[in-house]
Amino acid sequence: MRLTVLGGCGAWPEAGQACSGYLVEHDGFRLLVDVGYAAFPRLLQHITVDQVDAVFISHGHPDHCADLNPLLRARTLRDDPPPPLPVYALPGALDAVLALDRPGMLDAAYVLHEFTAGSGLDIGPFRAETRLLPHWVPNAGVRLTADGRTLTYTGDTGPSPDVVELARGADLLLAEATHVDQVPDDSVGCLSSARQVGRQAAEAGVGQLILTHLWPGTDPSAARAAAADGYPGQIDVATADLSLDFS
Repeated sequence: MRLTVLGGCGAWPEAGQACSGYLVEHDGFRLLVDVGYAAFPRLLQHITVDQVDAVFISHGHPDHCADLNPLLRARTLRDDPPPPLPVYALPGALDAVLALDRPGMLDAAYVLHEFTAGSGLDIGPFRAETRLLPHWVPNAGVRLTADGRTLTYTGDTGPSPDVVELARGADLLLAEATHVDQVPDDSVGCLSSARQVGRQAAEAGVGQLILTHLWPGTDPSAARAAAADGYPGQIDVATADLSLDFS
């Protein structure tokens, strides 16, 4: 299993970076997990549009799904469009982004598979276990397993025992850590700090931790240090083109 980070900025992309977008590959299958602002041009630095085999969207905030629109445009507005792209999302999560173009324009570009958080999915070689995690809108964390290797991705979430259970024993936890230490009062329960994520990663016994969705302007070294206060393993920060092979 291989993870390539397309972007890991929270809210909006910093210069030269992108918002949440992650390419997960196994056995020749390419799964795009979230595709926020500016993630699409980053994707094109690695593969072509017709090489994407499926898309999984954690929730409907635009820093996680806005670039689904140019991806679908690039697949359908051509002389030789590829087959419809399977897109997995919670009910209603993609209504806004799919309504950006005139009715019917992108219909042939995708097949929408809406699922209930808590259900399991088979996406190519991946077994995907989902769980509803606390955020302002419904957010599906996902645990992807293939050939005995496991990656857990939180989407955006406040601290929760469900995060720990979803990540239990995973080889890699890709976790939202918008803030370093203190989550603002208006975001408590909906977003996490790097310090909280470190503690949850340790409790879950994960093999490696990647912090993502850092607020623009956050010092990555400060986020790593805060997470390391509770988690003794390897810690990275999601930046464009970070690539990890944990096969």
